[in-house]
Amino acid sequence: MSKNLTPELLGGYSEAFAADRASCAVRDAVMTNGLNKSCVNHYARRRNIHTYSLSLEQGSVTNQKQSGRCWLFAAMNVMRARVIKKLELRDFELSQSYMLFWDKLEKSNWFLENILDTLDEPVGSRLLDFLLRDPIGDGGQWDMMANLVKKYGVVPKYAMPESAVSSATREMCRVMTELLRGDAAILRDMAASGADADALGAEKERMMGEIYRILVICLGEPPRTFDLELRDRNNGFIRDEGLTPLEFFNKYVDMDLSDYVSLINAPTADKPYYRRYTVKMLGNVKEGAPVCYINLPIERLKAAAIAQMKDGEPVWFGCDVGAYSEREAGQLDTDTYDYETNLGIRLAMTKAQRLDYGQSQMTHAMVFQGVNLTDEGVPTRWRVENSWGEDAGKKGYYSMSDAWFDEFMYQVVVNKKYLTAEELAVLDTPVIELSPWDPMGSLA
Repeated sequence: MSKNLTPELLGGYSEAFAADRASCAVRDAVMTNGLNKSCVNHYARRRNIHTYSLSLEQGSVTNQKQSGRCWLFAAMNVMRARVIKKLELRDFELSQSYMLFWDKLEKSNWFLENILDTLDEPVGSRLLDFLLRDPIGDGGQWDMMANLVKKYGVVPKYAMPESAVSSATREMCRVMTELLRGDAAILRDMAASGADADALGAEKERMMGEIYRILVICLGEPPRTFDLELRDRNNGFIRDEGLTPLEFFNKYVDMDLSDYVSLINAPTADKPYYRRYTVKMLGNVKEGAPVCYINLPIERLKAAAIAQMKDGEPVWFGCDVGAYSEREAGQLDTDTYDYETNLGIRLAMTKAQRLDYGQSQMTHAMVFQGVNLTDEGVPTRWRVENSWGEDAGKKGYYSMSDAWFDEFMYQVVVNKKYLTAEELAVLDTPVIELSPWDPMGSLA
């Protein structure tokens, strides 16, 4: 058997393909229409209808546009539901730009502090390469959002509206990334030349002043106070003057973020169920609480999410949105595309294998706003509120099959009151620290 691709071997492949009429027909369809469109399974579309036995309603669909702020949009969509209900509003939206400002500032500080903590790492080490890879990316995690809100509060969207940059963050992130990598080099060179901790700390503070200035130029300065002025669904006028962002959160969102727990499903051999995990160097607010997860069987994620929605509260979740996803129909289904029949292949990786071998990880955060249950209470499809505007899916909503939930759902965030006694006990157990590059450290 040859180790090389010889002319004889390639000729055999070519002859076999030419003799396969079905493959030739698929070739013409794919070359003309593209792979996904040619492999759409229309029978999967039939069963993923946008009707649910349990369906929550709230304001208009939001749009993160050309930014990676899905985790913030999803969190703000969960929180705004509480404001809409409390004030009896028709619609309402919280400022995602306000959250973006503080996240970028805190991530910059987090990155520079990590550089100072790893001065002994040689250039080219895996850890230093990891830190330098994406120091200011748009992605994040629920616990990172919670740390921001606990420190800075939230504001209505009109108090800090979108800018051209908040809606398309790539240019700002590119400049900030170059600046921060250069700052890392300066700090490491200073340390190598004998600078003490005080000198390094002073230089870092100067660097953070530059970051703050960039953010104000690009996003505007966050309001310290604002006036709440709204009309409710009955056209009644609401006014509350001089609110700070934290006062507004405590009074109108009225959500104890400490009561919410991240449940993950990572069925890999290195992560036993009913254990608590964190990821080394994952975070944004230096003094904030660490990102923590409880790893549970997938059925427990479903049960907790359903219980919370039955009480009228939507659910933040993280998934691999690119897997078998059809934007036009608003569909997430393991049968969305029939690659196996059309390409003559077999795709048989398990969920654990996809995580272990880099095929899948959490890439996007959205919100559950409903579920379709059989008469026996078994979920068949899930109602998903996205943040890609009304043109994606059915007026911004996706239908997720329960089979897709099994394979590509990685995280739900629920109030701990929906956990069992056994699961609550896990919160008091030691946290297992995962490596920085573990797939559970991926950001939505």
